[in-house]
Amino acid sequence: MTNPTEIIPGVIFFSYYSAIRKEKSCLFEHNTLILQVSGNFLFETPSQRVSMEQGEMLLIRKNQLGDITKTPLDGGDYQTIIICLQEDLLRKIALEEQIEIKEKYTGPLNVLIPGNDFLHGFFQSIIPYVRNPEEKITTAMGMIKVKEAVQLLLHSMPGLREFLFDFSEPHKIDLEKFMLNNFYFNVPVEKFAQLTGRSLAGFKRDFQKQFSMPPRQWLQEKRLTEARRLIEKKNKKASAIYLDLGFESLSHFSHSFKKKFGKAPTEWL
Repeated sequence: MTNPTEIIPGVIFFSYYSAIRKEKSCLFEHNTLILQVSGNFLFETPSQRVSMEQGEMLLIRKNQLGDITKTPLDGGDYQTIIICLQEDLLRKIALEEQIEIKEKYTGPLNVLIPGNDFLHGFFQSIIPYVRNPEEKITTAMGMIKVKEAVQLLLHSMPGLREFLFDFSEPHKIDLEKFMLNNFYFNVPVEKFAQLTGRSLAGFKRDFQKQFSMPPRQWLQEKRLTEARRLIEKKNKKASAIYLDLGFESLSHFSHSFKKKFGKAPTEWL
């Protein structure tokens, strides 16, 4: 996520836009609770597509990559309130409440939370701080608000205990399957290592063994090959696909494409 207003740095955010906005390669490192105040929120991952509108709430599982589309509706604005449930705070809550989870969470990665008066009342209590940014909420009060959010989530859906309090390290997952599903996300190699449950050194070692080339080289090759397929088979224009394939600029994409295939994307059609 980019450019939200921080109500409490790193913990509670307010996002406001008056025009449609698409954010590529969003990485949710922490469990995240979102209330849709107005407009439409669309979160797309390789395995799931979740949408919500005004008044709906979504709990997003940590360690996920995805694309977000923020859309104002009916001439209004797009607004969300975002609560970042950082792991150190969740660990404190688990100690205070004597919560112990022995099994790794295996349920849905993104959960729509049924509306209820308690959670909606909680978010209403945050709105004054959004509307009055000069009235800075203290860090201590902010932590109280986050603890309140966790307690209300558990009251609403007791089954979220495993979702929230699974502190196990990501286990090693199928590297080939993950990379083929996520190669187009523009994130550092270090993040790919983290998301596959590996140290950076272990990731590079396993990657070389699996693909017979370093990660950055493979990502470049894979993205350019996919670009050529889209241009040839789907008649896509370079300007329409370069961001979706993880390139930061059209000029960089065009230069890399020509270097690999001998012609610029515009000359390929």
